[in-house]
Amino acid sequence: QVQLVESGGGLVQAGGSLRLSCAASGRTFSVYAMGWFRQAPGKEREFVATTTWSGDNTYYADSVKGRFTISRDNAKNTVYLQLNSLKPEDTAVYYCAAGRFPYSMVVFTRTGSYDYWGQGTQVTVSS
Repeated sequence: QVQLVESGGGLVQAGGSLRLSCAASGRTFSVYAMGWFRQAPGKEREFVATTTWSGDNTYYADSVKGRFTISRDNAKNTVYLQLNSLKPEDTAVYYCAAGRFPYSMVVFTRTGSYDYWGQGTQVTVSS
């Protein structure tokens, strides 16, 4: 059974930073893409960032490009999301997700391309 456990969320003022972590277990972490999504109250879950299995390719939603950075440490089975220059509109529950296809170099932005999800971590940005 694959488990993804997020941590690092919290309350921060606008302009501040957070680093989210997602620890994976239950299958070979290093061969699958990993993604971050978020969901604000009353809104659909939306794509934030993704990294391919090797970490060579990354892709970001336009709304976070230049402010957020996704990275992974395959030796630690962990993916990270560094959130800088946070804005109140970044307030949401952030979820990490593990991709379906091993060794793919495609960047996946749709929820259907991921088959395992964490429980989420709340990020609240005050103005």
